[in-house]
Amino acid sequence: MRPDAGLARARFAPYIVGRHEERPMPAIFDILIPIALGAVLLVLLMGLFNMMRGGNANLSQKLMRWRVGLQFVAVVVVMTAVWLKGGAG
Repeated sequence: MRPDAGLARARFAPYIVGRHEERPMPAIFDILIPIALGAVLLVLLMGLFNMMRGGNANLSQKLMRWRVGLQFVAVVVVMTAVWLKGGAG
């Protein structure tokens, strides 16, 4: 073993999986994440219900576009929360 191996291990220790320091997730994400996911689910169900009952095709298209946009927002919110917490592991 090289004499500086311990120094290198100590230097990179925070980057090794399971050895990083987790920060508390801001409390706002405890509210934002369920709201974002609930909004996606609500618009998805509204679009599916409209399609199943044979409703307006333009409305279904609009609802599915809203779903895609809300999914993007939900992913951004979740990934921001994970990043602020300090990692996924």
